[in-house]
Amino acid sequence: MKKLKGLILFPFLLISFGTNANENFSVEIEAVTLVMEQYKEDAESNIELDGKDTKSSYMALKQDECNATVEVTEKTGLEILNTEFFDVDVCKKEIHKVIN
Repeated sequence: MKKLKGLILFPFLLISFGTNANENFSVEIEAVTLVMEQYKEDAESNIELDGKDTKSSYMALKQDECNATVEVTEKTGLEILNTEFFDVDVCKKEIHKVIN
């Protein structure tokens, strides 16, 4: 009987943890979404070099409740072509490119 109760209650525990994860990472998710929208517009205006198929990867690091830093890396296979950093304020929906 205890096993049956455990099997019935187990999925509810997973569902509650999943919703908390979205709340914990909401700043990072919003920051990456804003950068992806802007970066996609910029990438469409550029011409592909040498016909290489490039892929972009995104990583966000939360600074506080409104700010995050987003790293965008362009790759072709194992070769890293370009890395750019953006400071994002999700409360004001502002994106500032970090110049290295």
